Amino acid sequence: MRDGPHIARIAALIGEAARAEMLSALMGGQALTATELAAACEVTKQTASAHLARLLDAQLVSVWPQGRHRYYRLADEDVARLLEQLMGVAVRAGAMRVRTGPREPALREARVCYDHLAGERGVALFDSFIERRLLRHAADELQLTQEGMAFFRRLGIDIDALHAERRALCRGCLDWSARRQHLAGALGAALLQRIYALRWARRAKDSRAVVFTPAGLEAWKRELLHN
Repeated sequence: MRDGPHIARIAALIGEAARAEMLSALMGGQALTATELAAACEVTKQTASAHLARLLDAQLVSVWPQGRHRYYRLADEDVARLLEQLMGVAVRAGAMRVRTGPREPALREARVCYDHLAGERGVALFDSFIERRLLRHAADELQLTQEGMAFFRRLGIDIDALHAERRALCRGCLDWSARRQHLAGALGAALLQRIYALRWARRAKDSRAVVFTPAGLEAWKRELLHN
């Protein structure tokens, strides 16, 4: 008998087309009902429920009952990271959708990856933070420097509260479209929420795209990139 994790089971669950579409829909970080997920992958609600039961059993998604509804989301950041990496492999292998919609350029520019900023703007921020030594690579970890702590506190982010969370403070996430890293972890999530709170950007309706306002884009360059 072979030892170790049974990756074929997880790969088969993710590899089925409808389930893959469901998981991709949940990459936006929002909790969705079975009805909403059924519409996203163009199957009946009964079929969607059967798929979700299997994803729940494998702990790829979690469920949150509220009143008569049950809301589904990705189980955790590890699942989101796996999906983002699979998307990157799909791009590299040329496994793209036959029809690319008008939203694709917006998604490549800036989008939500689970709960943090991805796309060209997310990658540009990550590169800037590394260049300015706000973040640094140490062994296999991404660390927030003293300069970085001061910077994010000035931006209005409670670093002490983030340290208290159970998830990693900061880590790099390989971006499927840019094929470079953007900032994930508790800090990446807090940064995106701060961008929303400052009204520099908003989440596009029914999309993972993040749309910056003209004033927000200027503030983003000035306050985050220091350009």
